[in-house]
Amino acid sequence: MEYLTLNNGVQMPLVGFGTFMLGGETCTNAVASAIESGYRMIDTAEAYGNEKEVGEGIKVSGIDRKELFLVTKVNFKSYENAERTVLQSFKNLKTDYIDLLLLHWPFANYYSAWRSLEKLYADGKIRAIGVSNFEPDQLLDLIAYNKIVPTVNQIETNLYCQRSIERSWMDKKQVAHMAYAPLGQGNRNEMFGEPAVLALAKKYGKTPAQILLRFLTQKGIAVIPRSTQPQHIKENFDLFDFSLNDEEMEKLSGLDRREPLIGKPETPELVEFSLTW
Repeated sequence: MEYLTLNNGVQMPLVGFGTFMLGGETCTNAVASAIESGYRMIDTAEAYGNEKEVGEGIKVSGIDRKELFLVTKVNFKSYENAERTVLQSFKNLKTDYIDLLLLHWPFANYYSAWRSLEKLYADGKIRAIGVSNFEPDQLLDLIAYNKIVPTVNQIETNLYCQRSIERSWMDKKQVAHMAYAPLGQGNRNEMFGEPAVLALAKKYGKTPAQILLRFLTQKGIAVIPRSTQPQHIKENFDLFDFSLNDEEMEKLSGLDRREPLIGKPETPELVEFSLTW
């Protein structure tokens, strides 16, 4: 495993397991399978409605809690009661601390919620705090008027949505870049079929998914791919026995379409989607 050192000194794995839209026994089994395959970072959220199942998957795995890096998020509907929501997440996940706690969206009273996270961080109940889906202006505003700089901004990032502009601002403020949907949303087959991706998969004896994930991790972007298939779960973790060269990285960088599919807060479709979570 390779790691990112966050701006508060905490080390975060570059590869984690995502659980968006996983529920019930499927979620529990997938989390246990991921841990068995070597994953040590697990990502969930209040809004996913599966923290209890994630906690059960961790229990089933039998792993020592201290070996894991747990990530969860407060939904914007809970920002007025952020501290209470976080404490409920502790119960759901069967833990007495969270490694990384994020504000899920830049909606509602996120200033109040952020200050609640600052308090929980000061109390030692959270090892690192951050945000998700924050655009550069929102991120800079939050930093300017609060005490603690977010350690992470988790945003949709993949081959077609590389977020170079957002990354430049995040780097200036030492905010780590974490990618959700690193293998795409709805355009996965097209992404996997890119001639440049297929050529690299053949060259290195890897799957297209492994090429896409290695491309991001070599840029210093943490990824949280999701799968329910044990074979795919293992493949998505097996990334560190090869490296793409500069020419290959540049070629893949040239495929950026600069357009997120779901991480655009101003789109009516996203707002409707978020409000139904």
